[in-house]
Amino acid sequence: MEFIKAKTIVSGYSSNEQWFGNNYNMNIYKGCCHGCIYCDSRSECYGIEDFDRVRAKENALEIIARDLKSKRKTGVVGMGAMSDPYNPFEKEYELTRGALKLIHKYGFGVSIATKSDLIVRDIDLLKSIQTHSPVLAKITITTCDDALCKKIEPNVALSSKRFEAIKKLSDHGIFVGILLMPVLPFIEDNEENIMGIIHLAHKSGAKFIYPAFGVTLRQNQRDWYYKKLDVHFPNIKQKYIRTYGNSYQCSSPKAKVLWHLLKKECEKLGILYKMPDIIQRYKQGYGYTQVSLF
Repeated sequence: MEFIKAKTIVSGYSSNEQWFGNNYNMNIYKGCCHGCIYCDSRSECYGIEDFDRVRAKENALEIIARDLKSKRKTGVVGMGAMSDPYNPFEKEYELTRGALKLIHKYGFGVSIATKSDLIVRDIDLLKSIQTHSPVLAKITITTCDDALCKKIEPNVALSSKRFEAIKKLSDHGIFVGILLMPVLPFIEDNEENIMGIIHLAHKSGAKFIYPAFGVTLRQNQRDWYYKKLDVHFPNIKQKYIRTYGNSYQCSSPKAKVLWHLLKKECEKLGILYKMPDIIQRYKQGYGYTQVSLF
């Protein structure tokens, strides 16, 4: 593990809670070794060289403690925006676990995004934080097929393992759900896949599914993605070129159909799927007043 210098790790306060009610953001690690073929964080605009090599912030826990102590307002700290807080090195270094202890100590809430089932290790801390502040666990799942998962997310816990993690979190009273994004056009955007995810989510006790039916592509990220398509999905690249050209936003041609399908099934099963509803529900009881996104 290489350690890099950082002056601060926890961002400044934001009252704009449109993305899952986050007030702060925290990235302890830089880079990611999950190898997902679609990852937007490898785009040039983020300036992360050698993206597939994970590095950690030097003296991270000391910096986080200082950052949290200096905040005039508590709130929800988002983790996992740029680098998964539960990468394989976390099992040894426990920097995310240490950060959760500090979040609990200083009275903050937490909103975690991950593709790893290692999050279940920290159920005890999430339950402790939940005694005073909101806790939200977002597990990314884009396919219910483990064989397909291995192709698009080669170094991540299989989808089936992530559903098991959701079940464990839910059984312990953690507000947990699924980030259904990105749903790759011509690969994952079919009714069978979406229905499979919805029903497994329900079976696992997921409280919400938040979707994005499509993928974003820019700069070197597009080149990386297309190379991987040639390896695993011959001829699909040509469909992208014909359909999207150089567009950044590559929405699924079936987005409307899939949205209506998800809406219908989630309402039938009691699963949330709208951002304001998700925020309101997991912050309920913590002095939260619902915000309007529109």
